[in-house]
Amino acid sequence: MSPLPAKKIHSLPPVELQASETESLLAWALEIASSKRTYFEIGQQLARRIGAHPTADGLAEIGFWVPELAGQLAASERHIYLEVFTPLDAVDFSAPQQTIPFRYECVEVPLQGEFVWAVVSGMQVGSRDLLGSLYWLRYRDLSDGSLHTVRDVAPYSLPYGVFAPAELYDFEALQQSRRDRDYLRDRAQAEPVIPAATGHEPALPREPAPSNILQIHIPTASAEGTLAGLAKIYRQIADKIKQQTPLTPAEQNYIGYDALQLLPTEPTIEYRSEHGERHFFSMDLVGYGNDGPACTCSPTPLTITLRKPNTQNWGYDVPILGSSTTNPALLSTLRPDEVIDFIADMHNFPGRPIQVIYDLVYGHADNQSLELLSRQFLAGPNMYGQDLSHTLPMVRATLLEMQRRKINTGIDGIRIDGGQDFKFFNPFSGRLEYDDNYLMAMSDVIQDINGHQRLMFIIFEDGRPWPDEGWETTSTYRELIDLRPDSFQWGPLIFAHNTPALKGFWDYKWPRVREVMQQGERWITGCGNHDTVRRGNQISLDADINWNLGTNIPEVLNNAYDNPATTLWVYGFSPGVPMDFLNALMHSGWGFFRNTDDLYGVKVATEELGFLDWQVTAEFYAKPQFFIHTKQLGFKTLAQLQCFTQALSSNMAALEYDLELVASACRKSFIEHDEWGLQSPVLKDFFTHLDAEHLKRFALAFMEDSHEFSRVLTL
Repeated sequence: MSPLPAKKIHSLPPVELQASETESLLAWALEIASSKRTYFEIGQQLARRIGAHPTADGLAEIGFWVPELAGQLAASERHIYLEVFTPLDAVDFSAPQQTIPFRYECVEVPLQGEFVWAVVSGMQVGSRDLLGSLYWLRYRDLSDGSLHTVRDVAPYSLPYGVFAPAELYDFEALQQSRRDRDYLRDRAQAEPVIPAATGHEPALPREPAPSNILQIHIPTASAEGTLAGLAKIYRQIADKIKQQTPLTPAEQNYIGYDALQLLPTEPTIEYRSEHGERHFFSMDLVGYGNDGPACTCSPTPLTITLRKPNTQNWGYDVPILGSSTTNPALLSTLRPDEVIDFIADMHNFPGRPIQVIYDLVYGHADNQSLELLSRQFLAGPNMYGQDLSHTLPMVRATLLEMQRRKINTGIDGIRIDGGQDFKFFNPFSGRLEYDDNYLMAMSDVIQDINGHQRLMFIIFEDGRPWPDEGWETTSTYRELIDLRPDSFQWGPLIFAHNTPALKGFWDYKWPRVREVMQQGERWITGCGNHDTVRRGNQISLDADINWNLGTNIPEVLNNAYDNPATTLWVYGFSPGVPMDFLNALMHSGWGFFRNTDDLYGVKVATEELGFLDWQVTAEFYAKPQFFIHTKQLGFKTLAQLQCFTQALSSNMAALEYDLELVASACRKSFIEHDEWGLQSPVLKDFFTHLDAEHLKRFALAFMEDSHEFSRVLTL
């Protein structure tokens, strides 16, 4: 990567509001808002222009939906500012940490109803080699004087995470240079179908279903844990295929599939402590204006520390903000170009293209969304964090716009996570109902790249009435297929809670097996995926385990989810589309590990402790490259670690997750059990000082070590 010379970075004009262009944009927005369209149709028009967009004449068009400000400020008191941070030195996107001088500027922007619209000069446009200007809105609460930050909910680039400002990026220029333009043109020229949502859409082709799918978790699918690392593996395989060189057994697990379904690539929640620490973007606040007026443009450069995002997550802990872009922790370059390059590599794979499917999470938001989104987005708490207000016209329009920008990276299909979670209270019926109209709208979002339009291949994960009692026997997995006959649903053998490591599992599931054979032509089939393997880790060791599958617990689990008999049945005799899970095929680890907070970290770690029984052996634990952080705490052997985690798990349940009480109980258990390793000074020190903070340290070490152990090429 060759950064642009610093002299070009420094030659930008100042950031200034362009009055005539801003007036034209405001007039357009007012005309749309005053039209006779429905509120939702108006919202769709306005949502197209939210965010930051470079213009052909070198300016930047800015749009924000700020319902929290509408009607709260008198016209003379509307002090809302666009803050812009432009790097004065070239940024090394591969550096773990760097401190860069930034030009800091701000400009007051107008509020029109619930929106801020502005056109400004002086913003630097990001590209493959150049960090663009970073931006957000700020305003001061006149009641208490506090400053508030409003972030772009639908950016094109978010290189330093959800709590950092977004980046102005020329995404349209990136589309012009992509290497799979012929593929996208040909797909858009296929025989069209007519979408069924409203009847007003143009006749467009819908991407056909693949023959089979490989599910991939990007952070554990390669040594690098990024899209570039995964692309490197596929390029090496492609070169071998072209040269007719034999593939290794590991490489063979990556191919033979028509499509790759990536676990969610949206930005996830980030590490936070109870003290509110943020990690990837931090400013030297001297001269920034936290103690002065809402906008104090610094005459001297502002010093900003940039840290390469290193969040680890299974992908479903999303705050919704930034869902239009890609989690920067999955990008070795922090550039949107890396996403386009990977997709182009798949589309240009030798022999036949490989389709790419995104897993979209729009049915819920993590509680961190309370810090990031306008409250209009959130309908209240649920089992995951927060429900979203899908029925509010502008929220609905914004979510669909996020999805449109996401699929315009060039992918071929989407899996809609948790269709049964899209609910709303209908005041006319007095019942909680499924928002199927929104699910249908998601299935009809049009991809448009360089004028080539098509509809996505659609998969719904929907097990309604899950999580209601008895859902396993009452769910039909057909409701959304009936509404959209050209879509697919996850079938009953791939949904959530399957545990084939238990004796009698297939006898118990026989009615579902018959359903697959009789009516499964629109189902995604198979046995191993990110949900089911995790459920296998949670089986009690006292359960009736099927020892015909292996001689030890990890062997049983591996053979349960990667079984020749199941594979033969699914691929040879079942209708539908089979799906495999890379971690199951590679017999590597898997669990819902994350290093994203210490508030709930111990609870999350406790839920995953079965991983040690089901996927880790004493021999693997003893290898120096595994469980490095956990060993540093004093747990030199797997037996020591399991003794402690058993006590931790039972105490967490008995003491209702009160960490101080749990720590005290574990200290007492340590004193009473010599087999825990009293001879180890390090372990003795750990238990002697064990408190809530030490439990958090342990949880973080366990989850990061387990995540590393799950990397597919390390075993």
